[in-house]
Amino acid sequence: MAAPPPMRALLPMLIVAALACAGLIYFAVGQIALAAGFAAALIAVAALGYWFTQLFPKEVLDLDAIPDWTVARAAADASSMAIAVTDRSGRLVCASDLFGEWFPGFPTPPGLPLDPTDAERLTAAGRAAWSDGEGKASGIGRGALRLDADVARTGRSEDYLLWRFTPVRQVSVLDDFNRMLTGEAGRQLTEAGVMAVMIGGEGRVRAANGAFLLRAAGRIDANITGRDFASYLRIDEKGRVFFAREERSALPIRLLQVPLRRGDVEGPMLILMLDEQGGSMDGTSALSYIETLLSLLPFGLAMADRDGRVLFLNNAFSRAVGLEPGEKPTYPGDLVVREDQAAVADSVRRFAVGPQMSGDIAVRMRVQPDEPVALSLAGVRGLGEAAVLLSLKDNSEESKLKRQVAQATKMQAIGQLAGGVAHDFNNILTAIIGHCDLMLMRHTPGDSDYDDIQQIKSNSNRAAGLTRQLLAFSRQQTLRPQVLQLPDIVADVSNLLNRLLGEKVKLSVSHGRNLGAVRADPGQLEQVIVNLAVNARDAMPQGGVVNIQTYAVPAAKVRDMRHEVLPVSDYTALRVSDTGVGIAPDLLSKIFEPFFTTKDVGKGTGLGLSTVYGIVKQSGGFIFAESEPGQGASFVIYLPVYASVGKTPAPEKTRSADKRSEVWGTGTILLVEDEDMVRTVAERALTRQGYTVLTASDGELGLEMLATTTASGGHIDLLISDVVMPNMDGPTMVTQARQTHPTLPVLFMSGYAEEQLRKSIDIANVNFLPKPFSVSQLAEAARDTLVAYAPAKKTQEVAPSV
Repeated sequence: MAAPPPMRALLPMLIVAALACAGLIYFAVGQIALAAGFAAALIAVAALGYWFTQLFPKEVLDLDAIPDWTVARAAADASSMAIAVTDRSGRLVCASDLFGEWFPGFPTPPGLPLDPTDAERLTAAGRAAWSDGEGKASGIGRGALRLDADVARTGRSEDYLLWRFTPVRQVSVLDDFNRMLTGEAGRQLTEAGVMAVMIGGEGRVRAANGAFLLRAAGRIDANITGRDFASYLRIDEKGRVFFAREERSALPIRLLQVPLRRGDVEGPMLILMLDEQGGSMDGTSALSYIETLLSLLPFGLAMADRDGRVLFLNNAFSRAVGLEPGEKPTYPGDLVVREDQAAVADSVRRFAVGPQMSGDIAVRMRVQPDEPVALSLAGVRGLGEAAVLLSLKDNSEESKLKRQVAQATKMQAIGQLAGGVAHDFNNILTAIIGHCDLMLMRHTPGDSDYDDIQQIKSNSNRAAGLTRQLLAFSRQQTLRPQVLQLPDIVADVSNLLNRLLGEKVKLSVSHGRNLGAVRADPGQLEQVIVNLAVNARDAMPQGGVVNIQTYAVPAAKVRDMRHEVLPVSDYTALRVSDTGVGIAPDLLSKIFEPFFTTKDVGKGTGLGLSTVYGIVKQSGGFIFAESEPGQGASFVIYLPVYASVGKTPAPEKTRSADKRSEVWGTGTILLVEDEDMVRTVAERALTRQGYTVLTASDGELGLEMLATTTASGGHIDLLISDVVMPNMDGPTMVTQARQTHPTLPVLFMSGYAEEQLRKSIDIANVNFLPKPFSVSQLAEAARDTLVAYAPAKKTQEVAPSV
């Protein structure tokens, strides 16, 4: 069917037809106006149709004829081939993502970046598709990319070309063997005990079955692709081939080489390996596999023959018995103490013969003769020479942690005991010191008893110092922490240390950089440094050097230390070391215990290091001792870096001593104390200062006394109470008293530390007086409490009588 003529040719034809029709109408009707009007109308309709076709072409009007390239692209991406569509002008109108990956930039076929010959073949396939409807070009490409191209004419008007590119599958013997070794065939070879590996011409592993992976790499799921095949083998002096990782009790292997390309002995190759005795029935091949598996286990295992000789032991077993790397004992009895050797030998012989059975025996290893361990034995059969399997758990880390927990528990128990003893002792010392003060008030210097009383008081104060050391060890000492720098504390105490160390001992001080501030009591830190330095001096009777170092320990370094006790954080460290005789290992775990000393009788109390331990612990730090006999000792203190939130708190100012006249006053004081001797001394002391004193022996009686006094119209100006009392303690009594007397001033006194009690005393506006105290200290504390919490009713100053 011929194509219709274009619109430009139809217009003249319509004009001629209109004139002809007008002539016929004029001939039939005889009216020229009618004929001319008909012709003009016909020409106007034709012109209107022409204008409409120009304004709305066929491509716009025929919407169904417009291809939806988004759908076509989605369909192309769903296939496994690269697809492209071009129009008659050679323009690329659609292409799949795979086409863009193979040909970056989406070039238009047939102008793809191909080899010149392949480009001509692809162009010819395109021409054949326009003329015949389809064309082909096989094996085109560039480099390693080889493709088959199919070109077909398509579209409603067959005005597009569809280009389809599919990769050429190249059959490779390497791929076949790769699939064989990693598939079912490889598993069957593994079950048969045949090790198979495929290597390339360069000698690197391409694929291997599980049997080879287990023997060569120790894991059946190991990935060794691309590794050097020769690195997994070793050759002994006799030319026998072994696996490199099997250095003890290993079996030689036999290699069978199969070239994968005919006539190419230097190309890729399949290598089959068998144990030299793999075909025998004595189980030696199975034994080698068992040894490989046992070497990977985390607990200690060893094997012995029927005569008791050790055939194999893994690394965990060697660590547990304290063997050096590569060391192998002849018999299991060589690992235990002499008393247990006969029992081990008898057990091995008993489990090696007869029916298979298992059991445990308690033995003591040479490396740890004081800690019995359980040695498990089990008879094995069918593994060649191996007859007995021995297992021993490597519990060195577990034992270390147990010792640390036991040491911490012991130190905590001793601390609680020391704190309780110090509390009771403080009550006794309070009574002794108080009575001494009262007696001194009745005597003057020069009296016959004055010096004796003064000596009693001096010895009591020395005893009070011992109780403070006990409280420091038990972490119950009252501290006044400040934010400070360790180098400043060391500098303040250096002059004192030079005098204490003497002429034979040299003091060496060094400081690190970027030290973080710490929060601690400066006075207590000075005591720590002095105690450590004095101990170092005593460890060097012939003289030596005491080194004091400060340095920063960031959290990253603490993490690398992998310390079981020290948490990961930023620390500032203080190290005090000496060049003395050192500390014996059996004494190292006891040095921080109170009253433990290595000095002669009468030359030490044994509280120096225990005080250091308590101060460091109460300051939130850690202390460790390191020593080798004959090489000196080092004490390292780790104090956490203070994370300042606001301004650094200013150090507290020391209050100047008050005048004696200021401790006199008037008013009524309720004194609640369960210890009769302390209550008597405190009552007499306060009465002598001008106060009216009411007493009670416990909290319940104190509340009754307070209620009775109030009911009778009296007034209690100050409540002084012990903290720990039977029936009702001091804080409970004060809490109930504040319900009826909310402004009542309170002064607590106790043999425990203030910080320890503040955690359990949540009461506002109270003062604290630690025991033991003197008469003047009690009077000053009472006055300060009245002035601070009862400003509207200050004590009246009364001049002391002469």
